[in-house]
Amino acid sequence: MILGDFLKALGQIGDGRILRVMALGVMLALGLLYAIYAALIWGVDLFLPGSVTIPFVGPVDGLTTLFGWGSLALVLVLSVFLMVPVAAAFTAFFLEEVADAVEDRHYPGLPPARGLGFWDSLVDTLGLLGVLLVVSLISLVLWPFAGPLMPVLAWGINGYLLGREYFTLVAARRLGREGARTLRQRHAGQVWLAGVLMAAPLSLPLVNLLVPVLGVATFTHLFHRLQR
Repeated sequence: MILGDFLKALGQIGDGRILRVMALGVMLALGLLYAIYAALIWGVDLFLPGSVTIPFVGPVDGLTTLFGWGSLALVLVLSVFLMVPVAAAFTAFFLEEVADAVEDRHYPGLPPARGLGFWDSLVDTLGLLGVLLVVSLISLVLWPFAGPLMPVLAWGINGYLLGREYFTLVAARRLGREGARTLRQRHAGQVWLAGVLMAAPLSLPLVNLLVPVLGVATFTHLFHRLQR
């Protein structure tokens, strides 16, 4: 049944509203990374001289260029680590649009969702960002020690964290925070398995950019199935 929730979400990935949210999340994430790079370049130009004099060597030029390329390399490395969490955080701001698209197609006739206020949405977005950063950090730390068991271990831990956050985000729209937490605890096993299904593609470049939107859509289906 969980796989069915995922396949229904995957089958709607071409929906215009869902594609729009996905594109916005990726573009905003790229914009943030570019802003970080621009800030680093500005700092290099501001604080580094064009050349320095080294004893017994003489003047050495090109420091600004050297550190500029170093800043670019740093941002490229950060993009591997931060792209998915940041894209997911921006996607969370458009959670309602994805969930509404799923409900309009698969669950017509529902009353309007209560939704969350701006500050509650901001807290949930920061919570999701924090969880995804923790997920990435756990994977990096455990990789040298877990050996061949690394994928199983990472998916298990990450599945718990992702399942908890995504289900709470989706369910709180209609049940509020406390109702979402109660329902999640009652069906902890299914929520965890659905989270594992979301955690598995996180290790695949480009595919992992689909995870934030697929997560919202999949857990919307899961929520309504558990409600029934």
